[in-house]
Amino acid sequence: MATIELRDGDFERISRFVYDHCGINLHEGKKELVKARLGKRLREGNFRSFKEYYHYVTTPDGADELIAMIDSLSTNLTSFFREADHFRKLREIVAEVMKKSRKGCIPKLRIWSAGCSSGEEPYSIAMSLREIYGEHEIALKITATDISTKVLAAAMQGIYPGEKVGNVSSALLKKYFQVGQRNWDGYYRVKREIKDMVEFARFNLIEEVPYREPFDIIFCRNVMIYFDKTTQGAIVSKFFKCLRDGGYLFVGRSESLTGLNHQFKYTEPSVYRK
Repeated sequence: MATIELRDGDFERISRFVYDHCGINLHEGKKELVKARLGKRLREGNFRSFKEYYHYVTTPDGADELIAMIDSLSTNLTSFFREADHFRKLREIVAEVMKKSRKGCIPKLRIWSAGCSSGEEPYSIAMSLREIYGEHEIALKITATDISTKVLAAAMQGIYPGEKVGNVSSALLKKYFQVGQRNWDGYYRVKREIKDMVEFARFNLIEEVPYREPFDIIFCRNVMIYFDKTTQGAIVSKFFKCLRDGGYLFVGRSESLTGLNHQFKYTEPSVYRK
């Protein structure tokens, strides 16, 4: 099939629709990316033009294809224990919480991994906390969300090729992963005790947060770079309301709250406190 042309008008309509739907900023520099990724969807669905495709995903009949379109346009680059300083800080925070808790009382913690991609981040959080708590029962809930159903399905499966677990120490790999056999040779599966610590759900960051109980820690790393300042500000305000007093927000190393109207207190690079 010949390449379908993405006309400027169609690109503008698609960009505006995606922005209104989920806040992703598809500026002019993303035109070729949109053409390549959605071009595949057009070919698979036998659409004759981007205009026809756009009209379909904006109708009730196109609801499933709309999810597939957002999946295609979402960039999901992540790794286990990405930005190691954040996990050092996480251990410090949790150790301090445990120190302040009453003797013999395991503190309850709620953590949100917002934009969790294929699960490496929340599983890294779970392993880090399991190492701190040891064999004690953990009063912990890790909520992990993403807008992409595709990466969420992979996250819930918890199976990763060898190259994906390169940042996991041999000790943690042995302790918290099962080694694949036969057809799964070269793959590693997260053990049940770690998977049970994480609850995955689809969530669009520009929508109203469905969680009523406040979080102690929120990770939203390397996600806001895909939004414009207006959307970033709205999301940061949302996070502030979702955190309990003294709670922490982690953003990506390439991100900052500079230039946004917010109430967070800066603690160290890419870490903020309510």
